[in-house]
Amino acid sequence: MTKFELDPRLAANPHILDWPLCSVLLENDARFPWLILVPRQASVSEIFDLSVKDRAQLYLEVTTAAERLSTAMNPTKMNVAMLGNMVSQLHAHVIARFEGDAAWPGPVWGVGTRQSYEARIAIDRVAEIANVLGPKP
Repeated sequence: MTKFELDPRLAANPHILDWPLCSVLLENDARFPWLILVPRQASVSEIFDLSVKDRAQLYLEVTTAAERLSTAMNPTKMNVAMLGNMVSQLHAHVIARFEGDAAWPGPVWGVGTRQSYEARIAIDRVAEIANVLGPKP
């Protein structure tokens, strides 16, 4: 059996917490409140690679993250996406979008220059979002 390993490009983002299926990460771009949920399963690149039970759990965790982030931040719109064109490991993006943000109204990918969190700010942001996300779904 292959062991789960987080793709290094995803692992470069701060870890917030683990839920039953997914590790929740903070996208290291301070321009957007942006979460990444990664199922902790080896060799999974497509949603249909998950069992039916795990698909349901992924849906629950993604919608819970989106709902809790939306409640805390009151964005104009929540964006949820699973692309996998750059990083094939299955992962979901949950992004709070605000009218007038750096990419509004277009997608966040490839717009402008990433603004990485400073180390201290990243620690504070991870703690803040962990509190927002609360207990596991």
